[in-house]
Amino acid sequence: MLTSILHAGGFSMESAAAVIVTALVLGIIISMVYMILGEHSQSFVVILAVLPLLVSLVIMIVNGNIGTSVAVLGAFGLVRFRSVAGSAREIGCIFFAMAVGLAAGMGFLTMAVLITVIVGFTMVLLEKTGFGNGISMERELKITIPENLNYQGVFDDLFLVYTTRFSLERVRTANMGTMYELVYHVRLRNAEKEKEFIDELRCRNGNLSIILGLVQRNKDEL
Repeated sequence: MLTSILHAGGFSMESAAAVIVTALVLGIIISMVYMILGEHSQSFVVILAVLPLLVSLVIMIVNGNIGTSVAVLGAFGLVRFRSVAGSAREIGCIFFAMAVGLAAGMGFLTMAVLITVIVGFTMVLLEKTGFGNGISMERELKITIPENLNYQGVFDDLFLVYTTRFSLERVRTANMGTMYELVYHVRLRNAEKEKEFIDELRCRNGNLSIILGLVQRNKDEL
């Protein structure tokens, strides 16, 4: 069942047509999976739909020809270096489509179908069940203090109570040099005690500005 329908060095029109149709259908299914996962652009969805077909055609053309295979590898390398960075979801779907196109291009149509069904179902299941979407306890804390307050260790006792980890990232002057703004990176012990934590800090910094927010990261980019 998992044997190839193609032969090294040549193939029939019937087998080539089967590969083309299978790759195109599976490519459309992959693009539908990508659309289910979240926001998408039409151009990327279209390219994702035809990518397995393109890969399978290239594999059939270089079937058994080592020289041509090396040339194609170099061409793919040039395309990679002219590409902009994409999100983790986009990169994952591109590898998904290429794996299906590779299996189809080598004649393993059943394997290509199995890859599409198993990987596609797994991706949708993990996305819909919120896998890995836990509440982050990492926070960026900005505290404004008067210039006459020594900021070294002034909040450490509060950090030991309300956080499991803290570090002073940077210090800058504010309000024409009459104040300092301290920027900390902290990890909260309990997210439900954010207000209590801020109230304690307000008592220590003279009720000046305090900003506690999520850490900004490009988590979705590869």
